[in-house]
Amino acid sequence: MTAVPPAAPIAGSSEPDQQLQRRLQQDSILLAGRVIYLNPFLYWRRFDTNTDRWLREPGQLSEEQIQLNRQRFYPELDWSVLEPEEAAVKDGAVEMFLKSLELISTFNPELSAGHLLEVERKMAVTKKRAFERWVERALQRREREEQRARRRFDRERLLRGWGEWLRLDVTRQALVPLSLLLFLAFAGGWWVGSQRFCRQVIVDPGVQRLQP
Repeated sequence: MTAVPPAAPIAGSSEPDQQLQRRLQQDSILLAGRVIYLNPFLYWRRFDTNTDRWLREPGQLSEEQIQLNRQRFYPELDWSVLEPEEAAVKDGAVEMFLKSLELISTFNPELSAGHLLEVERKMAVTKKRAFERWVERALQRREREEQRARRRFDRERLLRGWGEWLRLDVTRQALVPLSLLLFLAFAGGWWVGSQRFCRQVIVDPGVQRLQP
C-alpha cells in the first residue's frame, strides 16, 4: 500500500488549509500511480439522484449482507454484548464500507483485487469513526422525521375525527340547544355586570355640628 505523499506546507498557509491537506491525505491512497479517493462523497459529481440517495440513507443493503460482513470490518467486537443503538450505528458503518468499496470499484475499474484489498485496509483504519458519526447523524435525522410524521398523522386523525363527529345529525341536534344555553348564559352575565357597574352609589353625608 502506498500512501499519498504529504504535501509540503505552503509558506503562510493558514491552519484550516493545513487541516484540509491532512484530511485529503486520510481520504485518499496512491495506487498504480493514481490517487484513489476513499471518501465516497468525493465522487458526488459523478452521482445520479438514485446513487446519492442510496449512499446517504442507511438500510439500503439487506440485513443478511451486513451481518455477514460484521467481522470483516469489526473483528475486535463481540456483537452479542452491544446495546441495540450501538449495534445499529456499527451496522450502518458496515453498510457504508460496503457501499464505498462498490463505488470505488465502479469509478476505478482498473483497480485489481489486490488494490481493492489495500483500499479496504486503509479505510478500516481511517474511515471507521467517520462512518459511525455519519450513520449516527443519519439515524437521528430519520428518527426526527418519523416523529414529525407521527405527530402530523395524529393531528390529522384528530381533526378528521372531530369533523366526522360534527357532521353527525345527532351531534348537530345536541349542539343547537347547547349553543342557545351558552348564548343565554353570556347575555345574562353581561346584563348583571352592566347593572352593577351602572348602579348609582348614594353616600350619606355626615352632619356637621355647630360649635357653641
